[in-house]
Amino acid sequence: MTVDEVMQKLEEMGTEQTKKTFLRHGAKEPFFGVRVGDMKKLVKEVKRDQELARALYETGNSDAMYLAGLTVDPKRMSKEDLQAWVSKAYWYMLAEYTVANVTAESAYAWELAREWIHSEEEMIAACGWNTYSNYLSITPDEKLDLDEIKDLLQLIQNSIHSERNRVRYTMNQFVIAVGAYVSALHHEAVEVAARIGAVRVDMGQTACKVPLATEYIKKIEERGKIGHKKKTCIC
Repeated sequence: MTVDEVMQKLEEMGTEQTKKTFLRHGAKEPFFGVRVGDMKKLVKEVKRDQELARALYETGNSDAMYLAGLTVDPKRMSKEDLQAWVSKAYWYMLAEYTVANVTAESAYAWELAREWIHSEEEMIAACGWNTYSNYLSITPDEKLDLDEIKDLLQLIQNSIHSERNRVRYTMNQFVIAVGAYVSALHHEAVEVAARIGAVRVDMGQTACKVPLATEYIKKIEERGKIGHKKKTCIC
């Protein structure tokens, strides 16, 4: 498929209602308002076409950029590619999902997560935290730097409530990820979750809520899923 063909299909799939919803969440023109579930129907047609995925992301159209993240091959993404993508991820759906998911499955997951979490740019920092969270979800514990993760939990405990809006959200997600996916640090994550308590995040004109880390981790524990890794984080 060509870029024009994909863009035509995306335009046909867009709805005004979805567009209004995405606008409330922070999306900006240009985009068509395609629901993620509907977009996934295009994945089989687009397939893993690396150049097409890159071209779709470069359009600046949020729907096309999200689709690019579903169809790109993370293993073939260079560090420069990923830096370019994160610099263009202007709202949380792109930063915290598209770029974070792709980067987590790339060869530069740990390196870029560690760099981005310290960024002065809110979306890049949020992307960094979610990249690290995703990395934890698919990487065996023996390959993780547990001491560094402990230090990051301490950093979150000390600074989360004074951090920027979306950074607060993704820091909270990181605590949940450690508690859920890293068996060796499950108890440390639970303790930090209890200490930070409820995290306030401005979710705009939406009904979305910030999950309480203690409750979220407890539900996973009750299902007997602590330490169960995922095969992929791209969805």
